[in-house]
Amino acid sequence: MPALTADLKRAVVEMPEKEKDKLLIRLISKDPILTEKLDYELVEGKTTLDHRRQLIRDLTNRTAKLDPDTAGWLMMDMRTVSGYITRHVKVTKDTYGDVDLTLHMLTAFLDNHANLLKTLNGRTEKCAQYVAKRTDMLLKKLNKLDPDYFMEFEDDVNRLLRHMHTGALAHFAKMLALPKTWGG
Repeated sequence: MPALTADLKRAVVEMPEKEKDKLLIRLISKDPILTEKLDYELVEGKTTLDHRRQLIRDLTNRTAKLDPDTAGWLMMDMRTVSGYITRHVKVTKDTYGDVDLTLHMLTAFLDNHANLLKTLNGRTEKCAQYVAKRTDMLLKKLNKLDPDYFMEFEDDVNRLLRHMHTGALAHFAKMLALPKTWGG
């Protein structure tokens, strides 16, 4: 993407207000994340954060109750939910929600489908590796949060870590040196 020249910047600044507004609206409409972010900040007044989190929790709960046949399908479902979480964070800059929703996703899926990851083999390897990496990233993000939040997450994080040290997940948990327990 080429940088704007000084002459072009000056010309844009000097454009009539009405033309600038039209141009700005056209440019904003081409970026769906920016459009949603501006809607959240300017229209919703940042007051819908809890509602947005709940929508993703509901999606996670519904998706986690589906019955994937294989670890591959499980991973695809998790990636879909993870995409919604990523979009939520890009739009809202919700670091607490990033940790909370990712932890909820991982525990919900593993509580319902840990049986698909009992043994490490060619069919479970990618999914187990994905879950382990997501858990590692989650722990890093969690440790950056204010310690006052740690009590809220402790039980769920330890439940997730118990899952991580069983079956196919244990190999990758060991590789990433994931702890067996977490106490903030």
